Amino acid sequence: MGPPQVDGGIGPLGLVGGPGSGKGTQCANVVEHFGYTHLSAGDLLRAEIKSGSENGTMIQNMIKEGKIVPSEVTIKLLQRAIQENGNDKFLIDGFPRNEENRAAFEKVTGIEPTFVLYFDCPEEEMERRLLSRNQGREDDNIETIRKRFKVFLESSLPVINYYDAKGKVRK
Repeated sequence: MGPPQVDGGIGPLGLVGGPGSGKGTQCANVVEHFGYTHLSAGDLLRAEIKSGSENGTMIQNMIKEGKIVPSEVTIKLLQRAIQENGNDKFLIDGFPRNEENRAAFEKVTGIEPTFVLYFDCPEEEMERRLLSRNQGREDDNIETIRKRFKVFLESSLPVINYYDAKGKVRK
């Protein structure tokens, strides 16, 4: 499968898919071929954890529990990254994770994705990928992975359905 057709349009793209569905891998292809800036909500959250801030400690505890970090925390990190980068063509990987994230992000930033790439991947394949990728991430263990799948199904599918109803989802 080749890279998704972006039609040369400007503006943000959203990327959604379960953990291990290939979002990060395909983001790299879109960035390389279409000049988008890749903003990974997960990478921004992990960088905040690494900073040792109070905010980082709270984020770390939530991730360990397989929970979704509060919208305002992630939005603030994304806004800062968007402003620092200055490119009006950016991919947001791993956000929004739920309907509240989506509504809050669009309200706070005034940004709605041009379209959303949805990586629809079987759970067994995502699990296999996560367990074999060995990136040293503490959330890549079977217990946390299964919690992440459950959260994805319960929380992220309504976001996909919202954008699909607007004709913005590309699988």
